[in-house]
Amino acid sequence: MSDETRLRLLVLRGRSSKSEAFIKRLTRKHEVIQAESFGQALGLMRAGNFDAVISETADFLPLERSSGIQQASTILNTLSEGICTVDRQGRLLWSNKRMWLWPKEVTEKICQYSREAYEHFREQEAKSGSEKQVKWGVRKFSLSTAGNRFFQVVVSPLRTQEKHLAQVVAVSWEESQARRLQQGLDAIDRAGQELVRLDVERMADMNMQQRLDLLEDKILRFTENLLPFQCVSIRLLDRKTNKLELVICGGKKNLSAEAELLASAEGSGICGYVAATGRSYICYDVSQDERYLPGLEDAKSSLTVPLRLRDEVIGTFNVESDQVGAFGENHRQLAEIFAQYVAIALHILDLLIVERYKASGQLANSVAADIAEPLDDILREATALKEEYIGQDDMLRRIQSIADNAQAIRKSTSDVSKQRSGLLNGAQIKTKQDKRLKDKKILVVDDEPMIRQTIGDLLRRFGCSVDSVAEGNKAVEMINKNDYDLILSDIKMPGKNGYEIFAAAKNKNQDLPVILMTGFGYDPNHSIVRARKEGLAAVLFKPFKVDQLLGEIRKAVGMAT
Repeated sequence: MSDETRLRLLVLRGRSSKSEAFIKRLTRKHEVIQAESFGQALGLMRAGNFDAVISETADFLPLERSSGIQQASTILNTLSEGICTVDRQGRLLWSNKRMWLWPKEVTEKICQYSREAYEHFREQEAKSGSEKQVKWGVRKFSLSTAGNRFFQVVVSPLRTQEKHLAQVVAVSWEESQARRLQQGLDAIDRAGQELVRLDVERMADMNMQQRLDLLEDKILRFTENLLPFQCVSIRLLDRKTNKLELVICGGKKNLSAEAELLASAEGSGICGYVAATGRSYICYDVSQDERYLPGLEDAKSSLTVPLRLRDEVIGTFNVESDQVGAFGENHRQLAEIFAQYVAIALHILDLLIVERYKASGQLANSVAADIAEPLDDILREATALKEEYIGQDDMLRRIQSIADNAQAIRKSTSDVSKQRSGLLNGAQIKTKQDKRLKDKKILVVDDEPMIRQTIGDLLRRFGCSVDSVAEGNKAVEMINKNDYDLILSDIKMPGKNGYEIFAAAKNKNQDLPVILMTGFGYDPNHSIVRARKEGLAAVLFKPFKVDQLLGEIRKAVGMAT
């Protein structure tokens, strides 16, 4: 016989002497591999290919069954679901490899639920009687662990050939990722309602810093329900300087460094890259990512998404963790939707700071118009997300709730019309002669024309002489040329900033009082902190009321005289 017809044979040695002679004959013509037992034969079959398997008739059926069982076991051990059989006492009889990976407390609960299911099936069997067919059905359970992992369990009966209940089989799978996504959508839904809710009565008597503190508290609280983090930071983009100003920072730990960042794809870290490109960024391991700049002390990973309004990036939302790989694609998806609400909330506050309109109804119309497109973005995100979960009713209900909330916010913006005016109610204030203000020469520095005009008109009615400028360099020039009784300046200015204007005033006259104004809680270059140490008269947080403004001015010029 030629090599072309030489076969590779597996022979399971039999117990009779006749098999020895048969094996010798086979060996002369073919490659024969001999096995002494079922287990050895199965091992050889797994390790290599054979043209035929030969055994005595009495041994063949057990070998075939063992091979089938081995194949079935291999299939069961590759499934992503945990499978096990449990007896009446709740004892685990057999399980596949996936079950071994479940936490011990999960396995124990599955055995407990299986025992309860066994009793239920047994009652069904007893009630049916011998002449009726039992409607077994299945039993479904949900369970969770202390580590916030979630599982689903389905228990079915295993019957004997006589159709009697013998054991139960439990199939379990982890749905932690889906459940966390559901919880995240719930958190976004609640956050959307709370962050953008225009609580006019509560906010009417707050200054800007108090309003920002309130918003910061809400953002941190909702982020805790949404993302695993140790620190949250929100930066807003200043279009004039291209700087990313830090306006909110908090969490269990603070940033170890406050770097000056620009909206730039290179040289300003991940936040700069996200602001410049508008792309979200997951940093799985900060030690392996060249873009990451030191932020949270002991940071291991981060997630940064853009804050958008009308397809324009207005800032960044960043979370950092002390765990490697803390953030994944689900976190990114949730953070992007959440950031839409954060951007809207910050924008509404910004509109309420700079009151550019003479009628509150105009302001309401502006708010409604400015947030219309961002709300549309949220609706588009929700619609796209729904398409990913067709057939999952619970998930779809959660996503629809977010869409409904966005629609409700659109309708609620008319409440802004109730907002009490701040600086603009100066037109109605009754002016009285005030010797402390009469003939005082005051310089007003602000890049908002409405602010300059409103403050200037008000102070002139009290007998003040008012100059006004729109940028810092001109302000310093005016200070050096003229003798003023008071400088009233915004902090965020083109050219020189608030601290530089303060320093120029003190350089001209150490006793010259300076009041700084700010909106949104901004303190670029720590102007307020530095100036307070060096004799700053006061800080006004926009929008401030007329009596607030006049009170601080009276105190400032009173101390100077």
